[in-house]
Amino acid sequence: MTEQPTSFERPQPGADPTEPRGAVLRTPEPPQAALPLQARPEDAAPCPAARGADGEPPAAPVRPGAAPAAGGPPGPGPEHSQPVAAEPDPHRPRPVPEGIPAQPDAAARTAEDAEAASVTADGAAPAPGAPGGPDRRAQGDSDRRTGQGLPPGRPLPMRRDGDRLRFVGAATRRIARGMDLDEIVMGLCRATVPTFSDAILVYLREPLPVGDERPVGPLVLRLRRTDRIPSERDAEVGFLPVPAPEQPAELSVVTNELCEVRPGSALGEVLRGVRPVFTDTPSAGAALAELLGEGSELAVPRGQRTILAPLRGRRRVIGAALFLRRPDRPAFEGDDLLVAAQLATHSALGVDKAVLYGREAYIADELQRTMLPETLPRPTGVRLASRYLPAAETARVGGDWYDAIPLPGSRVALVVGDVMGHSMTSAAIMGQLRTTAQTLAGLDLPPQEVLHHLDEQAQRLGTDRMATCLYAVYDPVSHRITIANAGHPPPVLLHLGGRAEVLRVPPGAPIGVGGVDFEAVELDAPAGGTLLLYTDGLVESRLRDVWTGIEQLREKLAATAQLTGPDHPPPLEALCDEVLDMLGPGDRDDDIALLAARFDGIAPSDVAYWFLEPEDSAPSRARRLARRALSRWGLEELTDSVELLVSEVVTNAVRYASRPVTLRLLRTDVLRCEVGDDVPQLPRLRQARATDEGGRGLYLVNRLARRWGATRLSTGKVVWFELHRGQP
Repeated sequence: MTEQPTSFERPQPGADPTEPRGAVLRTPEPPQAALPLQARPEDAAPCPAARGADGEPPAAPVRPGAAPAAGGPPGPGPEHSQPVAAEPDPHRPRPVPEGIPAQPDAAARTAEDAEAASVTADGAAPAPGAPGGPDRRAQGDSDRRTGQGLPPGRPLPMRRDGDRLRFVGAATRRIARGMDLDEIVMGLCRATVPTFSDAILVYLREPLPVGDERPVGPLVLRLRRTDRIPSERDAEVGFLPVPAPEQPAELSVVTNELCEVRPGSALGEVLRGVRPVFTDTPSAGAALAELLGEGSELAVPRGQRTILAPLRGRRRVIGAALFLRRPDRPAFEGDDLLVAAQLATHSALGVDKAVLYGREAYIADELQRTMLPETLPRPTGVRLASRYLPAAETARVGGDWYDAIPLPGSRVALVVGDVMGHSMTSAAIMGQLRTTAQTLAGLDLPPQEVLHHLDEQAQRLGTDRMATCLYAVYDPVSHRITIANAGHPPPVLLHLGGRAEVLRVPPGAPIGVGGVDFEAVELDAPAGGTLLLYTDGLVESRLRDVWTGIEQLREKLAATAQLTGPDHPPPLEALCDEVLDMLGPGDRDDDIALLAARFDGIAPSDVAYWFLEPEDSAPSRARRLARRALSRWGLEELTDSVELLVSEVVTNAVRYASRPVTLRLLRTDVLRCEVGDDVPQLPRLRQARATDEGGRGLYLVNRLARRWGATRLSTGKVVWFELHRGQP
């Protein structure tokens, strides 16, 4: 719940610029010889009370914007006067102001009002100065019409239907500008205070229903926002009537922020009626007490100075608005109920729109979040960091994606792609291509084969499904990287010394073209180097072409590396932030996906690799080789566990293999053992029975190893397990 004093945005002519509200609606003092722009036709006709001392009618009034009569004092016309031709077109439309127009000036209407007020019931005119006489009646009516008798800074009442129509038009335009819930509610408050009311309370349903869903809980209203005339005016004339000493003097103190509407209650009946009501009737007063809390109805003005307007959306009541006027201000009139109804209707529809827009934005965010990896893996020998930026707040979903997929042999696949468009369809296609790439990576296919199958998948999705993709596989043991490209911008490699290099990779055709081959290249991946994969939104915009952007990216990486020195690469997270800082105000035309990989590699001294012939002596030889490697690395405490697990895995591989079996040990932060064979069937963990002679090997691996798994290769499979260093 928020409470904000409200002031107009534009000061009206004739208002004191030092007034705290700054934009009070006042009628300027027009020239005596001019008629107001909004005067009615009958006001221009001379009447007996307006005749001069000799009984002759006064001179014809000067129209606004016309030249003054001979000898008349020159001067500007009224506030809204416009120049007109000698014979104006009566059907020509007039410009409609944004706010409430100036009220008719007193000079043109006092005589007529005085004459009408001077006639009593018996046709006799009371004496001047008597109670109800022309002086008092004319003065009171003049004060009400011109606002000269009201306290300074008080807005004028709307006396005619045209004023109300113009106010409703301006207010609804202001409400319609908002897109989210807070903007809609604030637009209602700012449009009504102080022009229509001196204070407003807006209640909304908790929770707000979305679309066509049917609420299952009770109707609960929560005070969303309050607005009132600034407190500087409260010192001149109090908003609330003087309460008893034990009663609070501020409405915000006694109001309920949460109100549950009981079925069949007075408030429930008012909300069901949909129409705004004055709160001076017993039923409406009971509804007001239920909304504000017991005793709170005593703190609001009496009479027709409070309107309770239900807020009804497309299908149901979603809240209520309370309009209040101070006791010193003229009360609401019957036509003001129509104004309140229009304001409530437009506000309720705006709230419905804002809730639906918020739900769509939430769905878009969730879709994009689930399509991208929630967390990046931590493969051996490489560190990863990523960023994703949507094109704009109104285009939250797009076709850009990135991924890092662990592969057998401590390798990792790095993928970056971009589907055309910024829609739900693009995001859905991106999700399908990403899933396909993960499946193909699990088969350990070469990068060019992965792109070939992605191209076939894109053609199956549709003839116009186009995308670019870059697929790279990094091997930390050999310190090499294999890259295949399908129409994507080339990656940039930042060396340890600070030199940034744009890698030369074949460009290839985009995915979805069909009938093209993809070529892969194998390059060095030096330790300490950083590979940057990105989408074209980072380097291409309306203000620069793609190659200019790539050169700027290369220079940005080189300049960032100079800050940390030639012997220390920049931190990955900070490097990603620095890269995104190169974007200018006009460079966000497309969404951006960024993936950075720091190559640490695995030293050759931390790798042990052997080939074992598929014979019965292979398990014993594997145990002996593993024991020697552990002794060389100083990991004798792991000897017993490693020998047992290696023996079980190698025995299972030799039983079915027809080609040599591979055994590899890797020493990093953990000890990793990998056994490969040429049999594609993956082993499954099962519970062996008491009479079975075998089937307990994987059970032991599952109990003793930190992690284990099996991966199918194009030439067979790899079974691996990891042990903590220092594990007994």
